[in-house]
Amino acid sequence: MAETPRLHFRSIWISDVHLGTPGCQAGYLLDFLKHTEAEHLYLVGDIIDGWAMKRGWYWHQTHNDVIQKLLRKARKGCKVTFIPGNHDEAARQFLGLMFGDIRIEDEVIHTTADGRRLLVLHGDRFDAVVQCAKWLAIVGDQLYGVTLKLNHWFNRLRARLGLGYWSLSQYLKHKVKTAVNFVTDFEEAVAAEARSRGLDGVVCGHIHKAELREIDGILYCNDGDWVESLTALVELPSGELRILTWQKYFTEQSAELQALIPSLTPTEVAVP
Repeated sequence: MAETPRLHFRSIWISDVHLGTPGCQAGYLLDFLKHTEAEHLYLVGDIIDGWAMKRGWYWHQTHNDVIQKLLRKARKGCKVTFIPGNHDEAARQFLGLMFGDIRIEDEVIHTTADGRRLLVLHGDRFDAVVQCAKWLAIVGDQLYGVTLKLNHWFNRLRARLGLGYWSLSQYLKHKVKTAVNFVTDFEEAVAAEARSRGLDGVVCGHIHKAELREIDGILYCNDGDWVESLTALVELPSGELRILTWQKYFTEQSAELQALIPSLTPTEVAVP
């Protein structure tokens, strides 16, 4: 059997997977993990959704497969670091310890191949709703779950019509002015934290909005999520950073994807 072709990166950042919820796109993520390799893999929070699992148990086989794949990558020499977020905050009691071969940290500083120093953290400490009114955040999370269920059925219909994935929740966020203002305030606050420490940039998650841009001279990187946008932040061997979008579902498009990957270079920003 031929070896599965892979894309090779120096570093990969993923966050907001929300394993343990029906909205988690674990199949897409598993496909991504199968087709990529890296020296460093950062799990930037909300990998397992403890909030949702307290309300009711949900755990698909693909969720277990993702965990096993991450552990296998760590065993094979990939340096995997898990930085807990607000949804998997229970893991923060184990900071500095190892889970298998995965190190658990509150935050880390990553140095790129071209010498830039980036603060890596989940970002929930800069969310005033999470910090000051957790009950409101939980209510909002439940409403968000309803939107994701609608999104799931809507995309099943699109798939039957031969159409690609489309995020209803992302669309609603972009249309609501208060949501847009919150995202802007969050991005500026996280960038300011990196600036105050004399760093070159920051990598975070939390708000489910992939972004790569400069804010007052600080490189702001958000790796997005695996519920809505299906994105990761990747570092090329040169140190260049890119947002990569993964839109192939591993059971439905595997043959086409495997034929496509050898023709890709790491400078591609998306697998169409």
